[in-house]
Amino acid sequence: MTTTTTREASADGTQFIAAVPARPFGLVRHSLVMARRSLIKTMRTPEQLLDVTLQPIIFIVLFVYLLGGAIAGSRHDYMQFLLPALMVQNVLFASAPTGVSLNTDIKTGVFDRFRSLPIGRSAPLIGGVLGDMIRFVVSIVVMIGFGYILGFRIGTSVPETIAACLLVMFMAFCFSWMFVLLGMVVREPGAVQGLGFVIMFPLTFGTNVLVPTNTLPGWLQAWVKVNPVADAMQAARGLMVGGGPVAEPVIKTLVWSVAILLVFAPLAVRAYRRKA
Repeated sequence: MTTTTTREASADGTQFIAAVPARPFGLVRHSLVMARRSLIKTMRTPEQLLDVTLQPIIFIVLFVYLLGGAIAGSRHDYMQFLLPALMVQNVLFASAPTGVSLNTDIKTGVFDRFRSLPIGRSAPLIGGVLGDMIRFVVSIVVMIGFGYILGFRIGTSVPETIAACLLVMFMAFCFSWMFVLLGMVVREPGAVQGLGFVIMFPLTFGTNVLVPTNTLPGWLQAWVKVNPVADAMQAARGLMVGGGPVAEPVIKTLVWSVAILLVFAPLAVRAYRRKA
């Protein structure tokens, strides 16, 4: 059962912190309030969205016009191959700043205030992750919108494309808990960001994002076959462009995502409670 903390007064007037059971659905309500706080903070400092607005554009232009002709012989064909996988990559990169933001809140003392409130202990973490999902939406909209300007076209249907976007967002939500854990155990926001890039680069670039798997050396093919991000990219291609497997990579992506969530979310909450 989830508990919250509240301040109570003893007989001699001394205040102490006591744990009390949370009301039914209280954790959900508290988490949504924290998510709203995160959204308000983002809206008041929109420069926090620069990475998810500019990075997709830079990556599309860089890879399509630098590599498209050499790899696929046609920039349009390469755009069809690249964009769904690039969407996965950019949304996963957008999940890393969640840990940085939470670590910053801890450093500035905001979480000390949260600990004094009668709310679920994990509510600030859940709310922070939910609030930062606006970054995933912005990244996807910019990626598909700019891709359409340059000639990308959906080869399946709108419902399948929406399914691909939701799948990618769910995976990014689960990956966010890895960075929440980093935010709880690492002392400096800069270190959280640095470690996040160290984790994300082999996971996102060590895939079939730029070239087909069968063109890679054997040792790298072995890594791609066990890399959950590569499964997500293959699922996104199948759902958005068609012509490839869909069911198997979708199932693998969901299984990997749930496994990551079940491992890292409890560890992150436990680390936060230790700080409390």
